[in-house]
Amino acid sequence: MRSRNCRLASMLVALVLALVTAPGALAQCGLSMKSYKPASWQPSIGTAHLARTAFDDGDEDGPAIVGMWHVLFVAHTMSGQPIPSNAYPTIDNALVVWHSDHTEIMNSFRPPQDGNFCLGVWKKTGTRTYLLNHIPWFANQFPNATNNGIGDPVGPTQIIENVTLSGDGNSYSGTFTLRTYATDGTPGIWFTGLVSATRVTTSTTVPGLL
Repeated sequence: MRSRNCRLASMLVALVLALVTAPGALAQCGLSMKSYKPASWQPSIGTAHLARTAFDDGDEDGPAIVGMWHVLFVAHTMSGQPIPSNAYPTIDNALVVWHSDHTEIMNSFRPPQDGNFCLGVWKKTGTRTYLLNHIPWFANQFPNATNNGIGDPVGPTQIIENVTLSGDGNSYSGTFTLRTYATDGTPGIWFTGLVSATRVTTSTTVPGLL
């Protein structure tokens, strides 16, 4: 019986040593905690916490553009021709969300039946500066002959924005280029102009956006 207990104790000691040395062995095999993305669980004494995800816009020391915004697009040129300054049109008035995974969604000021949601992707280009590639997909013409119902199909649009976030993180502004296309990809009219946005918060009211 004494011999059996000694063997059992030896086995338990060996098991404990194996568990203690396993992380070092895994590390020597080239496995790194950094390889576990977008998130990994890391142990701590008595607790576990979710590691910082890879979805990060790089603004640890300042405000981030992630969030919800009220955005205005004001055109200054159409197809290369300047628009008189007293007639600059607001070609879109939208609610926009920039996501932490570098995607974006816009609720555009278009009739819902003709398609008023569109999508984009973005990247950080410098200190509080960002590039957005936004592509409204196929939709329907509006206004149409009767100004109701669903109009004829129209092709996609591409909006490129270069914007700078304010120091307090509550607004951004910059330039945009909007190019339209026919359903077969033939280029149509295009606009350039200025884009401006204010952050939507839990205190924002509808009258404050109008």
